[in-house]
Formats: sequence, C-alpha cells, structure tokens
Amino acid sequence: MFTALRDFLKLETAGGFILMIAAAAAMIVANSPLEHWYAMFVDLPVEIRIGTFEIAKPLLLWINDGLMAVFFLLIGLELKREVCAGELSDLSQIALPALGAFGGMVLPALIYFLINQNDPVALQGWAIPAATDIAFALAIIALLGKQVPLALRVFLVSVAIFDDIGAIVIITLFYTSELSTTALTVAALCLPALFLLNRRGVREKAPYLLVGLVMWAAVLKSGVHATLAGVVLAMFIPMGGKGDEDADKHGGSPLCELEHDLHTAVAFGILPLFAFANAGIPLLGVTFDALLHPVPLGIIAGLFIGKQLGVFLFCWLGVKLKLASLPTGFGWLHLYGAALLCGVGFTMSLFIASLAFEQTVVDTLFNDRLGIIVGSLLSGVAGYMVLRLAIRKDVAQET
Repeated sequence: MFTALRDFLKLETAGGFILMIAAAAAMIVANSPLEHWYAMFVDLPVEIRIGTFEIAKPLLLWINDGLMAVFFLLIGLELKREVCAGELSDLSQIALPALGAFGGMVLPALIYFLINQNDPVALQGWAIPAATDIAFALAIIALLGKQVPLALRVFLVSVAIFDDIGAIVIITLFYTSELSTTALTVAALCLPALFLLNRRGVREKAPYLLVGLVMWAAVLKSGVHATLAGVVLAMFIPMGGKGDEDADKHGGSPLCELEHDLHTAVAFGILPLFAFANAGIPLLGVTFDALLHPVPLGIIAGLFIGKQLGVFLFCWLGVKLKLASLPTGFGWLHLYGAALLCGVGFTMSLFIASLAFEQTVVDTLFNDRLGIIVGSLLSGVAGYMVLRLAIRKDVAQET
C-alpha cells in the first residue's frame, strides 16, 4: 500500500510542477504581444452536432465542462478506493484530516462572506477560497527534499480528499442553473444501466465509459454541472471481481486500472491545459488598489488567513478534546505548515470561480483569478518557510 502511495505522491508532485509551468506560461502569454492569440485560443468555438442534438461552446468551456469531468471521474475513483480499502477505510486515521478539512472550508467561506456581504453578485463566490490544490501543495513539499515526514504528505492528501468531497457537495447544491426535466430524465436512466453493469460483474471498462458519456451529455444539457457525471460514474466502476484471486488473475480491479490509466493524462494533460486556459490575467494597468476590491480581498483573506486558521484550529481542538491524535513524527509546527499549504487552492478555486461568476453580467473574472493567484502564492511561500523551519528543528534534534 505504501508503494502505491509513494507512486501517487511522485505523480502528483511532478504534475504540480507542470501546473506551475502552465500557469506561469499563461501569465506570460497574456501579458505579451501574443495576448490576442491567447484570447482567440480560449474563445475558439467548438461544436459537435448529431442530428438535432448539438453542443456548441467556446474552447474554454469545453475544457472546464468536458475535460474537467475526466478530472472529477479520477477524483471519484480515488475517493471510492480510499473509502473501500485505503486511508479513509480506517476511522482512527480520518478524524484529524476530516476535522482540518471541515475547518478549512468553513472559515475561508465565512471570511469571504463577511467581506462581500453587501454585494449579492460577489457573494456567489463564497466557496472559492474553500478549496485546496493537492498537486501544488505536494510540489511545494517536494522542494523541501526527502526529510519531509511521510505522515505530513498523507495528512495533506487526506485533507484534499475531504476537500474534494466538500467541493462536490457545494457544486451540486449551489452551482446549478435552470434545470431541464428531459435531460435529467435521460441522465437518471443511465443510473440503472450502470448499476446492472456493476451487479452483473462486467469488468470491461468500455461499457461503463460509454454509458458515462451519454450521462455526461445529458447532465451538461440539464443545468446541473456536467463534471458531476464523472463522480457518479466512478461510484459504479467495480473495485474487483468476485474475490481477490479473480482480481489478481485479471491484473487488478477495473477501478484501479482506470485510475492508473487516467492519472498521467489528468496530471500532465488536463490540469495543465485547464491552468493555461484559466490563469492568463492581463496585468497592464493593475494597481495595488485592485487587490483591495472585495472579491480578490475576500479570496486572498480566505485562502491565506481562513485556511490556516480553520485547518490548524479544528485539528488542535480535535487533539485537545481527544477526538483525534497527531501522527508519529508529526508535530504542531508541521501541522501549521501543512495548514498554510492548504491555502494553495489554485485548480479547484479557479474551477469554482468559473461556476460562480459565469452567469453574471458583471466582469468579476479578473478579480477572482487575481485573488486566487495572490492568495495561493502567499500560502505556498509561507507554508514552505514554516515547514523548512520544522525540518531544520527535526534535523537538529536528531543530531
């Protein structure tokens, strides 16, 4: 199990570095003579038509609604595996990251709400600072070298998993538009088909993916955000065959095989493309006053202040009330550094921001992206410095 975890961490770390490069490239291109070409790229119209059925969107929305559904499929697969046979299957190990994740979502949202409570449009972005980007966080940890405790990495991954669950619930409940009964009916009919495939022990992945594609198109047309189709599909992918021997005979479970197949494409393709398409902010004419606008200020304060306070405070209370315990080799300074890194909310924050403001007539997209980048940067730098100090203290004690 630890071998699989190390492989996952290596992939996530490398993917985090690629994400950084993609985001930096978007910023450079958006502030260069190529800015016009960048705008043409994200606004490129793409259309699929079958008879009277059509999906016509700019490339940016194909990335956000289509490719990100694959990302959410991967999240769903990881969640199911962790709950059934991973870190989240042991209740004694999930209390600390669960408390941290809960506090790390509530306090940032509360801070954003307090800053933007007088603006109904801006309030739609209350969930933006509640997210954590595990790929970026692990990439920052990788800069600290091999002396970082494994417990710290496991804690961050577990917090991110609970964060993802919270984000899925938030998107489902709060970021849906007007619903289409016909499209929802088609999507609902896909559920018994997936259930029958699972109950009959179908191990081939193609039938699940085919039904999942139909469900994605129906959900896209329904008004519910299409990425949720990826999470629902993941719940029906079987963990294994009739027994462990059967799973071993076929080279592992369909779920683990699909998760392995998707990891590389998501980490090195989909997420960097998403970052490149969403992080390009033209900075010409930007002043310090732009950061004091309630939207970016709420996001910055939520990510940098709310996240660290929420994660650390709720974990501290859990330990003091004996609801949870610190892992071996994991001190309070390590926990505070990890809490700071949870404020790096780049990918999921950008995604929620696109949902929060895509229906508004007010151009707040620049403000929220600016807040996400600054808040994530502050959290990442501060988290790196605190963890570096914690590791130095560990080395000094060992010496």
